[in-house]
Amino acid sequence: MSIKGNVYWITGLSGAGKTSIGKLFFEKIKQEEPNTIFLDGDELRLILNAESSFSMESRLTLSYLYSKLCNLLANQKLNVVIATMSMFEEIRVWNKKNIINYNEVYIKVPMNVLIKRDKKRLYSKAIKGEIKNVIGIDVQFHEPMNPDLICFNDGSKSIQKIAEEIFLFFKKTNKSTIAI
Repeated sequence: MSIKGNVYWITGLSGAGKTSIGKLFFEKIKQEEPNTIFLDGDELRLILNAESSFSMESRLTLSYLYSKLCNLLANQKLNVVIATMSMFEEIRVWNKKNIINYNEVYIKVPMNVLIKRDKKRLYSKAIKGEIKNVIGIDVQFHEPMNPDLICFNDGSKSIQKIAEEIFLFFKKTNKSTIAI
């Protein structure tokens, strides 16, 4: 076991499957590494009482809080699996510079698939003009530039299969970017 914990930062747009895949991945790691916790960006937003603020400045501040929390936990020898949109490249760069065992997974999904899924009805409301500030519709999403792993979740594979592939990838500790 390493001196510090690992942070597995799972990112992608709303509806990409971050939380579902992250939880399955977490369950696999937890079997081998009991000192592992799961954090969800939506739940953290509620805990930090930021559910009503979606300005770019507030989102950036919240993202830094997530990063610093993950770093704190990893420094206490906990492994952290976090599922969060992480729309800012500067956050991912900060993570790579400041979190020693940082691992980034990008769950990539075509927009037409996200619109079809739309469980939270964010995309349909944004397209109709009922709401604003929806990442990927009227607010630009900066795709991760150098994730450790890119997973395509367009429905051609089960989320269980994707979680298994992520687990096996990091078990091998190969840090080069690949796409599955």
